[in-house]
Amino acid sequence: MREDKDALRRRAGEYLVNLSLRALIVPVGLMPYRWRIPALGWMTARMVAPLAGYSERVRKNLALVMPGLPEREVRRLMRAVPDNAGRNMMEMYSAAKFSDRARHSPVTGPGLPDIQRARTEGRPIILVTGHFGSFNAARVAMIQQGFEMGALYRPLRNRYFNVHYTNALEKLSQPMFKQGRRGMMQITNHLRSGGNLAILNDLNTPGGAPLDFFGQPALTSLITAKLALKFDALLVPVWGIRCSNGLDFDVHVETPIPHGDPVEMTRDFNARLETQVRQNMDQWFWIHLRWKDGTGEVNRPE
Repeated sequence: MREDKDALRRRAGEYLVNLSLRALIVPVGLMPYRWRIPALGWMTARMVAPLAGYSERVRKNLALVMPGLPEREVRRLMRAVPDNAGRNMMEMYSAAKFSDRARHSPVTGPGLPDIQRARTEGRPIILVTGHFGSFNAARVAMIQQGFEMGALYRPLRNRYFNVHYTNALEKLSQPMFKQGRRGMMQITNHLRSGGNLAILNDLNTPGGAPLDFFGQPALTSLITAKLALKFDALLVPVWGIRCSNGLDFDVHVETPIPHGDPVEMTRDFNARLETQVRQNMDQWFWIHLRWKDGTGEVNRPE
């Protein structure tokens, strides 16, 4: 009986959170595009984040990995990080207008010739990124460059919000692969046929390897590296960096991560992501529980 009550309480909490977020997204979505993006960013930073505990989570994460950061910078990031998260949310719920803008993003970087050559050869490409800047902008821009790709996504824990969240995500590009056994089978077939894949690899992953990120162990999935090895896919970090105007993006393509031990390949990715984050501290999602449990075995290749 106690479990039933707890489950009902969780469902009620999820429903209320969903209603609250929808109450922000729907009316803001009626504004002109250039206003709605900063508007939801402002609301997320000043209304949602403090109430949901996201602002305090930013502070705790920074205290763990960058304890010497000046208080003024910590306070700035407590506002700027959820602002970027809110902008990402509103952009996703403005799929058509967002795509029209993001697809014109300049795409540069030393890895561009590598992925162009792989495309010509019919070799699969895995574009790996993180919750940094706008991962959706990077995906849209790369599709505009002719790199049609599938994307792996992790469903949200909030079952009510996840329904329309997934619908909004799917409007940006197809196919989408849901994390899980069925999704992994679809990805396997997709890569085996020479398809390209976009994947985020910076969430806390139970059963992952405890690899260094900002000087602390963070459980990190090795699946991305293992997929690259299994299908001889090019593994290329790509970043959608938000410009100073808050609406546009620069997409940067890095050189491929060399094939080898999946642990070392994933360490390489973590190091590259950390470099990007240090250069743009307000663009990474410091609200995530990235260092929730930095223990576990380092999984070696099978």
